[in-house]
Amino acid sequence: MFERDLPGENKSGLSFQKPSDAMPLETCETINGAWGYNITDRNYKSVKQVVQLLVSAAGRDANLLLNVGPMPTGLIQSEFVDTLAGAGKWLQQYGESIYGTRGGPLPPQTWGVSTQKGKLIYLHLFKAPEGNTILLPDTKLKIKQVKLLGSNTPVKFTKQKNGVAISTEGISPDGADTIIVVEKG
Repeated sequence: MFERDLPGENKSGLSFQKPSDAMPLETCETINGAWGYNITDRNYKSVKQVVQLLVSAAGRDANLLLNVGPMPTGLIQSEFVDTLAGAGKWLQQYGESIYGTRGGPLPPQTWGVSTQKGKLIYLHLFKAPEGNTILLPDTKLKIKQVKLLGSNTPVKFTKQKNGVAISTEGISPDGADTIIVVEKG
């Protein structure tokens, strides 16, 4: 378990262990700065932050445990309800790239993470990759098609001797996550 960090990170200074291939992984985080209700805590995570936290956990083969501390009345603050509803709306549209997936063929990158399920690889772009190219370093990888999830807009790719290069030229990562779907042939 990684408290307030994603597996392999130690930004909060609480997670000194290394991720294990033998054990299920989980990252535990709060929707604000406190584990319980704190009337003065206004450090709310945005929908974008929650979605990227969820996607980043999935890309690292981890579950996300997101803590929402209820008020003394037992109710959940409206700010949290709104954020969770926004993340739920994102999941309704793009959940296939998270539900039932495992970490993808690429380790976490500066631009985002990858997930995979069956014949599909999902490239989650939080920002544009350097050089507007993502290299899938599998020289035997056969690609049926590459497209943007949600719009089905085709994405250019080229087979190279060191793998498959996916061009992100003209793709502007916006919102919480821009997802490229690679369908293996």
